[in-house]
Amino acid sequence: MSNKIEYMDIYNEKKEKTGRIVDRKTPLKKGEFMMYVLAILERSSDGKLLITRRSLDKKWAAGAWEIPGGGSIAGETSFEAVKREVLEETGLDVTVCDESQKTPIYSYVNEDLERGDNYFVDIYHFRFPIEEKNVSIQKSEAIDHKFATIDEITELNEQSAFLHYRRLLLALGILKD
Repeated sequence: MSNKIEYMDIYNEKKEKTGRIVDRKTPLKKGEFMMYVLAILERSSDGKLLITRRSLDKKWAAGAWEIPGGGSIAGETSFEAVKREVLEETGLDVTVCDESQKTPIYSYVNEDLERGDNYFVDIYHFRFPIEEKNVSIQKSEAIDHKFATIDEITELNEQSAFLHYRRLLLALGILKD
């Protein structure tokens, strides 16, 4: 894990950049938000999703399975962030996908004023031919990966081993708010 400081744009409640840039660890006040992104990477040949297993040295949810994603660094748009995160974490290039896949399919907001942990999350769904040989997991982020069906992801969730499960189902339209 890198010790470099990551700077992030601060957004208002309308999801507009405020012009303020802070260290990722900065506690936020009411009406201040950071931007995070998640990517559903669906293999078009069989509909399975690429999931990764978090490194065991992660401070939060070490060893849990998840879909790729992370924080938007200062100056990035949401799409630029998801493109970078997917490339860094999996070696895959989502710019090959058509334009219709380059906007979020689901977004949500978290406001935890007690901890100052306020953020938006944009979830993208990329469906394209993914070959196993093209997947290159970033070892500092993940220790494993696999292609899984929703049923297999549900099993992992039942073992408390999958992150963002409910949000994934909401984004895919399997669950309704």
